[in-house]
This record gives sequence, structure tokens and C-alpha cells, in this order.
Amino acid sequence: MRNGKVRVGVAVFAFFVLAALVGPFVTDAMGLSPTAIDAAASLQPPSMAHPLGTTMAGEDVLAQLVVGARTSLLVGLVAGTIATTLSVLAGVTGAYLGGKADALLTAFTNVFLVLPGLPLLIIIASYVQGRGGWLLVALIIGLTGWPWGARQKRAQTLTLRRRDFVMAAELAGESRWRIIVFDLIPNLAPLISTSLLGAVVASVFADAGLAFIGVGNINITSWGSMLYWSQQQQALLQGAWWWFVPPGACIALLGTAAGLINFGVDEISNPRLRAATRSVRRRVRKAAVAGE
Repeated sequence: MRNGKVRVGVAVFAFFVLAALVGPFVTDAMGLSPTAIDAAASLQPPSMAHPLGTTMAGEDVLAQLVVGARTSLLVGLVAGTIATTLSVLAGVTGAYLGGKADALLTAFTNVFLVLPGLPLLIIIASYVQGRGGWLLVALIIGLTGWPWGARQKRAQTLTLRRRDFVMAAELAGESRWRIIVFDLIPNLAPLISTSLLGAVVASVFADAGLAFIGVGNINITSWGSMLYWSQQQQALLQGAWWWFVPPGACIALLGTAAGLINFGVDEISNPRLRAATRSVRRRVRKAAVAGE
């Protein structure tokens, strides 16, 4: 947490998590509903009664935003966890075991790699549209988003499996699964953590994209469904910026937070990056002093 990028990224991410957990209760206490229709309050700009304005149907945008945060984050966390778990199982296990197991898992991964990910995701989501809630969307995204992560982890594991600490564990009689769990995975922790964050944010983007083009479950309040309905009701042409800017800004801020955390983790885990960062800071301070 001494790393500035990590602090900022974690703070932004924690804010969204807090908003998703507590926000709906706060908006309920304020008397704001994400689904209550009020024709008299159609497309009102931000005001004391509606801090982020209202939709075409008079629904409160702030209430939709905090409820949508819960849905979008749940989809992202579940889908990201599924994708990361599958990538670890396929990449790390196959690379360490080698032989037929590695050949089989690599072939399975390559099959998914050559499949067009986005069109496949759209086709599956269109087929199951309206047949399930956010969990089904998360499963679809997670089961189609793991192959690239598996290739990355396989490449890293191949560089680790002949290291001294792994060979020492093998000579000590440790089982293969214990070596994978207690020796390889801890050394891959920076890669796995950054992969998880990337998968979470990519899943949030995918969920928003599916909802925006109308193939996701648009009946569930999420950031993506807010963008979909604002586009369908031509909010941009009517100047109702308060309808589509907040969910778009939240998605962008969430991606920025994950990027900052990833950059910070890279600096922490890579001594060369730490040294380069310190050198840049020293040059900036010298330039500032010289300018004064």
C-alpha cells in the first residue's frame, strides 16, 4: 500500500464496492427508486429531489446507478474468478505435468483461442437472452474468457518448473499437486492477481457491451442496461447527458482503477521497474528544483 498507484486504484475500487453494498439502502432511505415510473418527472436534470436527474420514464438515475453497480460488479467478480480459475487450472497444471496432460490441455486451449471470442459471446448471449439473471451472463463471459490467461500462465510456469526450489521439493518427495499449490502458484501470484483484475474489468466491459447492443438481459438494472435504454430513448439527441454519462464514467473509472493497481503490482514485483520509477522521480525532483 506504500505504492501510490495501488493506493489510488484500491481507493476507487473500494468506493465502487461500498456503493454497491450500501448505495441501494441509502437511496431507499432517500425515497429514490430505480424502477418507480413517474411521468411527471420525465427527463428532469439533476436537482435536489433527483441528484442525478431522471430517465424518460421518470426513474431516478442515481438509484439505477448504485443498483447497477451491484449487478455489474457481481458479473465482473464472478466471471473474472471463473476465467482466472480455468486459466490457472489449464495453464499451470498442464505446463508442470507435461507429457500427454500438457498436450491435451494445450490443444483444448488452442481450440478456444482460434474461436472468435466476441462473436461467440454474442451468439451464446443472444440464445439465452432473457432466460436467466446476472449469474448466467457471468457464466457465459467467464467460460469464454480464459484461454489467453491460460497461455500466459503456461509460459511462466515453463520457466519455473526447472528452478531449484521446485526440484528441491520434488527430491523431498512432495506430491505434484502440493508443488503446484504451494510452490508454483505463490510465485505466480503477481501474474494471477493482475490477470484476475484484468478479467474482472474485462467482464464488466463485456456485460455492458452485451447489454448495450441488446443481447444481454436488459431487464436487469446494470450500467450496460442504463446505456442501452438511454440510447434507445435518444438521450444524447435530447441533451439528457445525466442519463448516459454517469454509467459510462463509472465503467471508465473502474477500468482506470484496475490499471493503476496492475501498474503498481508490476512495480512491486519487478525490481527493475521500481528502480526505473525511482530514477524518474529523482529526475523530476531535480528538474523542479532547477526550475525554482
